Amino acid sequence: MTPHTSEFPLQAVLFDMDGTLVDTERLWWEAVEEAAGRPLTEDDQADVLGRPVEHTAAWLATATGRPEADIAADLHREFADRVRTGIVPRPGALDLLDALAAAGIPAALVTASPRAVADIVLDALGADRFAASVTADDTARTKPAPDPYRAACHALGVDPGACVAVEDTETGVASAEAAGCAVLAVPSLAPIGTAPGRTVRDSLTGVGVQDLRRMVAPELRVMSWNLWLGGSEVDDHRAKQLKVVLESGADVVGLQETGGSAAQELAEALGWHHHRAGENLGVLSRHPITARFGDPDVGFYGAAGVRIAVAPGREVDVWIAHLHYTPYGPYESVFDGLPAAELIAHEELRLTQMRDALGRIAQSGGADVPVVLVGDFNCPSHLDWPDVAWPVTKAAEDAGFADSYREAHPDPVAEPGHTWSPIHPVHEDGSGRPEPQDRIDYVLHRGLTVRDARTLVTGSPRPWPDVADNDWPSDHAAVVATFALPPR
Repeated sequence: MTPHTSEFPLQAVLFDMDGTLVDTERLWWEAVEEAAGRPLTEDDQADVLGRPVEHTAAWLATATGRPEADIAADLHREFADRVRTGIVPRPGALDLLDALAAAGIPAALVTASPRAVADIVLDALGADRFAASVTADDTARTKPAPDPYRAACHALGVDPGACVAVEDTETGVASAEAAGCAVLAVPSLAPIGTAPGRTVRDSLTGVGVQDLRRMVAPELRVMSWNLWLGGSEVDDHRAKQLKVVLESGADVVGLQETGGSAAQELAEALGWHHHRAGENLGVLSRHPITARFGDPDVGFYGAAGVRIAVAPGREVDVWIAHLHYTPYGPYESVFDGLPAAELIAHEELRLTQMRDALGRIAQSGGADVPVVLVGDFNCPSHLDWPDVAWPVTKAAEDAGFADSYREAHPDPVAEPGHTWSPIHPVHEDGSGRPEPQDRIDYVLHRGLTVRDARTLVTGSPRPWPDVADNDWPSDHAAVVATFALPPR
């Protein structure tokens, strides 16, 4: 992974054309009136504004009885003639395009108009202002389907969630939001309501790059990592731990088995903030820690939390949990052949610990504060075993937590995401039995959007007991999840 920034990661701005960049909604309206042979009314807007020519032609054909192909040809001709002679940039449009160019942020044109019309507008505005353009001719479906905006993001090589789409109609807004973009709506003829992730302005006049940056949700990358007795089984473990944290790009790291001092020592080396809870749990954060939750002297097993300020007015609670390791369900299933009912019954201790953690989270959290719960739960997930409803992860799900890794990788067969264990291919009792590999480390969340999640092991760790020279200083894989914070 590359170093990560949680600042507002605006990657591109995607502009609708008609009514947004240029005042062509009026020209299109006039062209449709000409083809319809009557003045249009407010009731006609749904079939006229933001729609491709084919849709409006089919609508007029039904109403007039004329052949659809003839109407489409008339609409193309009438609209193109009006664009050539009457194109006018919308207020603030050129200033915003120039500001984006100066900031090095690419712009794209995304329109439901045909290529022939779009090229006329591009020539008038300056085609070099746009890194890509998508028209009604370029995708199988056009607005309100998400295809045009997805195609533009693909052409630019950007994430839709890190883009702002600028639109003037409900149809265009629906397309952009379905693609996952934040939206700046600047209504031209019909009003557009506000919604989460959507900003509504009267005009582009005065809209700057920083305004657009604020419309894109900031990101937070969170890692869960069991350090394995502080890392003491591996030579030069602290330097290796530091390298892993830096290369992961994590903003926040929830640590288990810290050996007491790992959180403080790593934070001092990183220049980060930290929280130590007892001899086992710790949090590293590049963002300020504004509150601490739970028992500061928690034992080897338990939970603790912090509140971090990701950006001005944007806070997230991060909790770490380490649950008891015995009895261990995968051993009881694979080695002992216990049925599902007994496996579930034997989870009672961990289930009690999880319920205690969930209760503490409920008591400490604000209603609008997103929560991340990370840790080594020492048990599989009910999402991974079709025949065993493992109760610990199910309890977290029932409390509103989602599993970031399984959201990003929903097929447990194709992408199992094992975290136990990169150094134990065989069971360490000397029997030579294969070690059951499973996913027992988690990054759960409530109130966030998963951008990515993965397990992390660096190098090629040698198996136990020949581990002293390993680059990877743990017996667990880490889990790293990248989240988008909710819109303001």
